[in-house]
Amino acid sequence: MAETHKKILFRYYSDLLEDTVVETMWAEIIDLEKGYFKLDNIPFFGPLIATEDIFFAEYDEDEERLVYRKTIESFGNSILQVVILEKGFDKEIIREELKLINCASEGLNETLFAVEVAKDTDYSIVKDLLSKYELQEIIEFAEPCLSEKHRTDLLKN
Repeated sequence: MAETHKKILFRYYSDLLEDTVVETMWAEIIDLEKGYFKLDNIPFFGPLIATEDIFFAEYDEDEERLVYRKTIESFGNSILQVVILEKGFDKEIIREELKLINCASEGLNETLFAVEVAKDTDYSIVKDLLSKYELQEIIEFAEPCLSEKHRTDLLKN
């Protein structure tokens, strides 16, 4: 069976953690010789890359694995980070609401999850939903990787 995916190491500064983080994510192989891959994971800590973006990675001798170097082409998806502030609040309630408006998400722990906003989703609807929870001080959210398309959605409203 042909290998279709590789685990790639990402090292970047996270505004959320105010520290440099290392995260490994799955990527689809586009051209192994050229080092081109398509991200197939939802990043947790907010590098400037989103699912389905094409990027360049190369083998790093020190890390002994493939390491992300730069994003080549942005697909148009966005990545958000959501932190639950209210003690005991079930994050699955919000994740289910997001799923209904075509947003996949991945939980890291009880209080943090990352959200993928698909290119075709109207971002103003997503922002309204999250802002409703933020006003109630249930969550805080960040937009570490907001695509050009989703920035435009906000300007229309």
